[in-house]
Amino acid sequence: MLRIEVEQEVDGRWIAEVTALAGALAYGATETEARSRAAALACRMIADLIEHGEPVPEEAREFFTLA
Repeated sequence: MLRIEVEQEVDGRWIAEVTALAGALAYGATETEARSRAAALACRMIADLIEHGEPVPEEAREFFTLA
């Protein structure tokens, strides 16, 4: 499971970071918006890693299971 950390900036914006993926940061006007944007970005980043045969962070390996 991927962890999302959220903080409110001094200017009122919210920033969310998926800690297992370097660069997975997203801003939002609300905490919910920031979380949503960070989660969507993390999904795109993981898809890119898979597509290019690069290692996926341990925390993200539980997204899929063999049937």
